[in-house]
Order: sequence, then C-alpha cells, then structure tokens
Amino acid sequence: MPSPFPGMDPFLENQEWEDFHTTFNTIMRERLSSGLEPDYLVRVGRRIYVEHVREDLNTVRRAAVAVLSLDSGPAFGRTRSDTSGGAVAVECEVPMPVERSETYLVVRHRVSMEVVTVIELLSPANKRRNATGRHEYLTKRTELLSSSSHLVELDLLRGGDRLPLIGPVPVADYFAIIRRANRRPRCEVYAWTIRDPLPTIPIPLKRGDADAMLPLQEVFEIVYQQARYYPSVDYNSPLEPPFSSSESDWLKRLRQSK
Repeated sequence: MPSPFPGMDPFLENQEWEDFHTTFNTIMRERLSSGLEPDYLVRVGRRIYVEHVREDLNTVRRAAVAVLSLDSGPAFGRTRSDTSGGAVAVECEVPMPVERSETYLVVRHRVSMEVVTVIELLSPANKRRNATGRHEYLTKRTELLSSSSHLVELDLLRGGDRLPLIGPVPVADYFAIIRRANRRPRCEVYAWTIRDPLPTIPIPLKRGDADAMLPLQEVFEIVYQQARYYPSVDYNSPLEPPFSSSESDWLKRLRQSK
C-alpha cells in the first residue's frame, strides 16, 4: 500500500527513520547506478561515531513524581535515616555514550576512482543542536567544501536545526542543497512542503558530463513499498514536531479522501 502523503511521509521521522535512512540510500544508489555506468561507480559509505548523551539534549528523563514505599520492598527507594541521615534514594539514569552509524553515497569516476560527488541524507543527530553527530557532520562538510568534490545534501526531516546557509531561504519543510565545487560558495536550494511531491534534482558529475537526474519521489515510493511501512507506522500517533492548525486541517481532509 502506498504512503497516504503526496510526497515525504512525516510519520517516518520518529517511527522508522533508521531503517528508512539506510533503505533510501540503497535505492538511490540503484537508481543512479543504472544511468551512470560504465563511467561512474556509486558506493555506500559509512560513518561511525560515539555520541555522548547530554542533559541539554533532553535525553535525560526526569521523574515528575517519585513514589516511594516506606513499609515494604527492598531497601532501594526507602528512607534510611539510620545510615543516610534521612536522605531518600530514588532511581535515576546515568547518561551513556551511544554508537551511531550513518550511511551516505559516494560517486566515483570508474577509471581514476576520484570522488566526484558525495550525497548526504541528513539524520536527526546531524540536526540536533550541540550534538556529537552535528559536530561530526559539520566537520566532514567543511572538509568536502574545501575539496574538489561536489556535495548534495538532502534534508527530509521536519525537526531539528537546519544546516547553516547564508541568504534568504524559502519557508519549507524539506530541502535539497546542491553544492557544485566550481560554484562555491553559491549553491542551489530546492525547497518544498509536506503537501508537495519530492522533486527531481540534479547530481553534478565531472566537468563536461551532463548532470544525472535523481527522481526523489520515485525513490521514495519504491522505498515505502519495498520496506512495507504502512502496516508498521502508527498514523494516529502525535507528530513531532507537531503540525500547525492549517496543516492539521489539511491532514484531516487528506485522511478523509483516502
């Protein structure tokens, strides 16, 4: 069954993103490879890092109310005036480092194996303020922008902080940013809303070769169908970030029309 949305499905963001991220990159590679052979190779790269969870990222849960049993159960969670001077012990959590793994695409020239273009599908960690994932990504981004490789960034997430850009950016839910090596610091920004199909975007190649065209909507539809997201996604759950009142009305009409 297809997604109920005309383009990107916002419910995937909080429910199926890890699987979607990997599958979307895989289908993009298949779609690009068929048109780029034999001159180019498209490969999946992987970035692994350890993210240190911090309180200011809202990743540490705080108990609004602590319920303590003083007359039964184990010693933990009880008042121990005989040894602790009346202090009360409650259960908390220690922030733990989390290993993250993110995939991206690399387009190489087949003969020279030169990295021609890098395609990045942003993850929530890349957009989380002060997070290790954002620092790691922005560091790699700076290196790429100083190289001779093109960079294509896909932001299919409504939540989080947008990547820094200079100049007026359209008000939209989703973005594709094409950074051609020979045109920096200028870049092409494709922007669209949740009500629009995903666009077809250019993937720049070596000078003298025409851009490859990547139909993102076609890729999304294949991913959604192959991964069988419809039975697993709870479309009655609250969205994060939430819809505006006009978007909520649109979603209600959309559901009624299906």
